[in-house]
Amino acid sequence: MDHALETVKFYYDFKSPFSYLAFEPALALERTYRVRLRFIPHLFDFTAYGGTLADRDERSWRKVRYLYLDARRFANERGLVIKGPQRLFDSRLALISGLFADREGHFREYAGRVWELFFKRELDIEKIDELAPLLAAAGMDPDAFRRYAENEGPRELAAALEEGERDGVFGVPTLIVAGEPFWGNDRVEWAAKKLDAMGLGRAEDNPESR
Repeated sequence: MDHALETVKFYYDFKSPFSYLAFEPALALERTYRVRLRFIPHLFDFTAYGGTLADRDERSWRKVRYLYLDARRFANERGLVIKGPQRLFDSRLALISGLFADREGHFREYAGRVWELFFKRELDIEKIDELAPLLAAAGMDPDAFRRYAENEGPRELAAALEEGERDGVFGVPTLIVAGEPFWGNDRVEWAAKKLDAMGLGRAEDNPESR
């Protein structure tokens, strides 16, 4: 049997509550299946929810309020806190920090903390001075990140966004399994079924573990 890991793409945005909700279930796929997650930033599209705060009509606001209601329902089941941000954030810097953390091999611990604090309204993802301590706590060099953010970071973010366009990504979170997209935190289970159908369950390596 071929034991090579299948790559599953995980498109995310730090300002997306549903990306936060999908993160841990997606990580669990690596423990259950012979897969490797590849984390790719993708900018959340505000236009799908009525645009800027000033541009939103009442119908758009009803949609946004309902989506956060659903997000809190999912979060409450898992003991997570999700508070709606009090303004629209530009997450580009935070996404560049995610690329840096991934390059340094610390994405998982760093990203989890960013989402946790952002949705508790305890982190401004637009400020490098607030992201830097989280990078340091996860074992990275904040000064190296500052240099990355000024040089390679923007180019690598642009390349990631272009890849998302090629993959047909229109929202986050999106998982891509063998070319098939699964959009939404509640679609991780469907991604798992796809992996089952592909015969990628880790239990299949060890029949005695079934």
